[in-house]
Amino acid sequence: MSFFPRIFGVNWKQMQAKVRYRILILTLLPILLTLVSLVFITIYWNISYTGKQLFMKVKADLTVASNTLISVQKSQEKQLELVMDSWAFQNDFRQLDTSQVDSRQRIDVFLETQKRKLDLDFLSLVSLSEAAADADLRLMLPKVKGSDAYSGLMVLGPNRLARIDPDLVRVANILLVETPRSQKLTKTVEDRGLLSRSLLPIPDANGNIAWYLDGGILFNRDTRIVDHIRDLVYDKGTLPEHSIGTVTIFLDNIRISTNVPLHFSPQDGETQGRAVGSLVSEEVKQQVLSQGQLWVDRAFVFNDWFISAYSPLVDIQGNRIGMIYTGFSESPFIHNYLLNIMELGAILMLVLLVSGLLVYRGAYSLLQPIERIHYVVKAVQSGRNLRIGSLGLERDNELSNLAEQFDHMLDLLQRKNSQIQAASELLEDKVEERTRSLQEKTEELQNNLVLLNETRQQLVTNEKLTALGELTAGIAHEINNPTAVILGNMELLKSELGDNAAIVEEEIELVIQQVGRISTIIRSLLQYSRPGEFNAPLEMHQLTPIIEEMLVLVRHSIQEKEVILSQELNASYPIEVNRPQLLQVLINLVVNAAHAMDEQGQIWIRTYDWLHMDEPIGVKIEIEDEGKGIPQELLSRIFDPFYTTRKDGTGLGLSLSYGIIKRIGGTIEVTSTVGKGTLFTIGLYHNAKEEQTNTPYDGLHFNGT
Repeated sequence: MSFFPRIFGVNWKQMQAKVRYRILILTLLPILLTLVSLVFITIYWNISYTGKQLFMKVKADLTVASNTLISVQKSQEKQLELVMDSWAFQNDFRQLDTSQVDSRQRIDVFLETQKRKLDLDFLSLVSLSEAAADADLRLMLPKVKGSDAYSGLMVLGPNRLARIDPDLVRVANILLVETPRSQKLTKTVEDRGLLSRSLLPIPDANGNIAWYLDGGILFNRDTRIVDHIRDLVYDKGTLPEHSIGTVTIFLDNIRISTNVPLHFSPQDGETQGRAVGSLVSEEVKQQVLSQGQLWVDRAFVFNDWFISAYSPLVDIQGNRIGMIYTGFSESPFIHNYLLNIMELGAILMLVLLVSGLLVYRGAYSLLQPIERIHYVVKAVQSGRNLRIGSLGLERDNELSNLAEQFDHMLDLLQRKNSQIQAASELLEDKVEERTRSLQEKTEELQNNLVLLNETRQQLVTNEKLTALGELTAGIAHEINNPTAVILGNMELLKSELGDNAAIVEEEIELVIQQVGRISTIIRSLLQYSRPGEFNAPLEMHQLTPIIEEMLVLVRHSIQEKEVILSQELNASYPIEVNRPQLLQVLINLVVNAAHAMDEQGQIWIRTYDWLHMDEPIGVKIEIEDEGKGIPQELLSRIFDPFYTTRKDGTGLGLSLSYGIIKRIGGTIEVTSTVGKGTLFTIGLYHNAKEEQTNTPYDGLHFNGT
């Protein structure tokens, strides 16, 4: 029904909205259903009854072909009788003397002439003893009754064909062709021959039978019989245009005599040819040859579908030796079916179009008031104040009453809308006032929640720092005394050794440096826990020398481990830092990286200038390892004081490092992938930003996968 919108220039939704089209559809629907039913009934009849008729026709064609094949054998017998009854044969036969070669040769020459004249493939005179000695004729002798001839089908190999006529071996030889839907070829050449053979007894003057006429035809490559049957059953006008009627004689499943085209549509100089040597489809072979049943159905013939009929052929012993086939191509009938359907569809469309136009014009006077009502409804929907008014119909008319009631309803609706509008404006004012109050309360609650979270976090941090301060004060007192003793003894040792101190001067200096580092760590720890009591001086430094010094200091810590330190030091911009504190941070990160890799693997240390808007603002330091990585749920806790995953760790290294970087306004970014490694990125500004008002984790960024 989608053609209605194209007729009247509206889409389907518009058509549904208009009463006129609904009326049109309801009027045309019975017509449409009736026509569609007729189309489907016609199609059903075509497919059902015409299909049955086609199968009945091809079965009748097969019967004609089978009878024609029998008549060919009868005709052979008549031909042999004509030869036997001829004066020339009887004259030579009466003078036949087996002891004289010439008398037998005269008969053989006469029979050769008659063979060509009668279109036989072989014709010969054989004696009773010769027939009894021939294995093939010996099968026929018992079936010869009195003086009547006997005919039958026979399959002979090359040697047995050569005994009849050597030329038959050459003619019987057929090259086999690969055929779709058939079994695979097991040989490439068929050299057997299928014969229609007749044996006629020749009585002498006393009525005794001592001689026989042996004659017949070879079906291999023979076109006379199949073409005669085709012309008989598929004469001009019996099939649709372009339909091909074909007849085939099979030896087993091989086409040895056929007019099935090798090329249905010859191209580029091809000839139509004949599909001699091709095979029958496997399903036909199974039903006809294997089971001995008749086939009347669609079948795939060489390379196309045909309406086909197959019947088995049996030899003189009753064995199935082949088939006879008749059929015609299916595609022209399908083409006609489709053409009929298209014609019926076109007629349906034309009838429906004409009916629609007639119904539309006939109902126009009725539909005009409906159009007026529809127009007013659409106008009211768009906000215009219209009424239907008079439709020019009688007052008792249903549409006139409908229009009057509709106008009255619109008047009531307008008054109700005015009341609703006033109430709506009052309601909007109240809603706006309540919404504003609710928003203020919500903002206040959110601020209180933020303040509560910040206060709770600060309290936790302060508790940790208080505990750290108390612990650090005791540790610092206990450690400073031994370090002072170590430092004094190293100075004394250096003095006592005198000139011999040069041998271990480097080790002595390293011990002194490490004692100084211990003091620096204690001072930094106190600074982290009591930031107001320490104020480490900040100076401008180049980053590369600090990195190189850090590498010297960690060398002794990791020299016994299988750790490779790779450097890419490209930073050139100076930064304001406290050198010992930055050394402490870098040493902590490198040592932690070595521990994360179970003390074997590679650590990358990279530095580069920190750019913003293509202008340098500081430097960045990357320390990356290929360790086990940090799980996402633990990543946010690594900077907590006393948090550690190592059995011998204190949990203060990263916490102190974070405090040092934070006090000069730097940033630390952590990226970690479990099983692949961790990357720490430190950002240091050219001018330090010493601020103490940041929350404990400002400037800290985590990213884990």
